[in-house]
Amino acid sequence: MAKRVIIAIDLGGTNLKVALLDLKYKILDKRNLNTQLLGKKEGLLSAIGTSIDRITQDNGFRKSDILGVGLGLPGPVDAGKGIVHFFPNIPGWKEVKLKTILQKRLKLPVFLDNDAKLMALAEYVLGNASGSANALCVTLGTGVGGGLILNKKLYRGSDNAAGELGHLPINENGPACNCGGIACLEAYIGNNRIKAQARKIFGYAITLEEVSSLAAKQNKKAKELWGRVGRQLGCALSGIVNLLNLDVIVIGGGVSAAGPVLFDTVKETLKKRAMKVQTQRIKVLKAKLGSDAGLIGAAIMVREGVSS
Repeated sequence: MAKRVIIAIDLGGTNLKVALLDLKYKILDKRNLNTQLLGKKEGLLSAIGTSIDRITQDNGFRKSDILGVGLGLPGPVDAGKGIVHFFPNIPGWKEVKLKTILQKRLKLPVFLDNDAKLMALAEYVLGNASGSANALCVTLGTGVGGGLILNKKLYRGSDNAAGELGHLPINENGPACNCGGIACLEAYIGNNRIKAQARKIFGYAITLEEVSSLAAKQNKKAKELWGRVGRQLGCALSGIVNLLNLDVIVIGGGVSAAGPVLFDTVKETLKKRAMKVQTQRIKVLKAKLGSDAGLIGAAIMVREGVSS
């Protein structure tokens, strides 16, 4: 019998990742494309189909070897109906019946969900939320996402739209957000916002990796920038900790690479701002599965979906 594999796709505002995994969720191959170079909806759909064909053929598999395709998507998604409501950071997507479209094109089982929910699923099954009854998993990138594990189950909400941490308002007034809201957390600490702040502070187009490196070398400006991000994130998380009495917060995504200067500030802010009972057990950990968490979560979703 031929070896079965899973295709996992992680679509972000910056990158489109396509991976081939075995049934134990080991990544066999992974490809990365620039989302912004692929154009609008049709360009992305075409790139998804082409990438699946290439990664499958390059690794010597046939379409019949593919158990299914799982997609992690950067916005509100109806996982049950397979509909994308919209993407805050990718224009041209509104009430798209993506599951139906892809199943017709690919002739394969397709499953989809919000990317942060899939990161939470992966960290709960294989990562740093494992063994926790109640956990919040946070993704920090172009957008800010959240996935909740409550009572040992992924919490989706009444309309499959729970977990939108990035669109939690943290001020009465503030910058406009791509979701249509005002003063959302993402409008303060999404990576494009941090890059813009860094450019103002340093006077040139500095990368976030460079800012992190400077912070590690005790550069005052870099430490202050990451400190601000940590305080704003910590303030939002304090309210969630008070509300849900969690065991652990797992933080991943590209911005989490800032390291101790970010994590230490988040922890300090939680101690200052959250209630004592709720903070006495809370742990704040970096995502164990790193940038692959979304892909692994998409594969878990496929495996569970096909067997259910």
